[in-house]
Amino acid sequence: MRHFIIGGDGFVGRQLAADLLASGERVVVADIHRLHLKPHPNLTFVAIDIRRRETLDALDFQPGDAVYNMAAKMLSPIVTRAERHEFFWPVNHHGVVNLLDRMERTGARDLVQFTTDMIYGHTHDIPKPESARKEPLGEYGKSKLATEELCMAWREKGFSISIFRPRLIIGPGRLGILVKLFKLIDMNLPVPMIGSGKNPYQFISVFDCASAAQAAWRGGFPNKEYNLGSDAPPPIRKLLGDLIIEAGSKSILVSTPAAVVKLTLTALDAINMPIMDPEQYLIADETCILDTTALRTDLGWKPKHRDEDMLKAAYREYRAGKAATMPNTVNAI
Repeated sequence: MRHFIIGGDGFVGRQLAADLLASGERVVVADIHRLHLKPHPNLTFVAIDIRRRETLDALDFQPGDAVYNMAAKMLSPIVTRAERHEFFWPVNHHGVVNLLDRMERTGARDLVQFTTDMIYGHTHDIPKPESARKEPLGEYGKSKLATEELCMAWREKGFSISIFRPRLIIGPGRLGILVKLFKLIDMNLPVPMIGSGKNPYQFISVFDCASAAQAAWRGGFPNKEYNLGSDAPPPIRKLLGDLIIEAGSKSILVSTPAAVVKLTLTALDAINMPIMDPEQYLIADETCILDTTALRTDLGWKPKHRDEDMLKAAYREYRAGKAATMPNTVNAI
């Protein structure tokens, strides 16, 4: 058998590919560009655009192959309200239609599909089980929920599809929205929080996402939905406070009235000047913690990486990247 990773040159895909290759598995990475992958005797790269059905003919799936779909448009970069539907849906939903069609035509039936915890919307349960109410707050979450519904329908056609709903994925190789935070800390500027910062903020490491995907494969691709989140996430105030200390910064944390901030950000979004995506700021002061009991029970998975460590590692990577781009002003003698 082979492991096909769609979007495999992306953040989670690269980690999953590396793990599988280290285990001696044969891996096919399918992506629109090959930017980061290093040569390996068990690695094949196939250029596809999941939005274009005809390009998926290059995927020579066979019955018994494992397929992992990591291709997605994320909440970074920020796009305007008018652009969001066309930004998210062609990859996040229509692309999955194309992928499932190709799998059906070739006899492949086993899929791991990553979606998002943004399908839940506002917090109604603490922690959130997989059965929690699903009321996404924007086009990103809506596109992912529609994809889940699509996958559930295809299960009725004999497909085995495990669905993962991760929190914000963090780790080496992706900074995204964290860059804004790190810049403030580097400049010793105040770091505003939406609300008091007493609510915890849960991440999930890229390493734990990759291990969950492998657990689904080894567990026979259960036809279930699983939350992905870290253990014991600390309050935002402690998480950011510890990072400021780690950075040796003089930044201070500033609480803000959440309702006023959300109203202001919503007004800016309405006039096409978004600072954050509504799906991010509308829940920023809520206790958004995913219950991962089902994944632990069914597949024996558990997260190995703490939020605090992952955030500090991301900051160190940001600093290293910043240092690498600074001009060298030392003359050789």
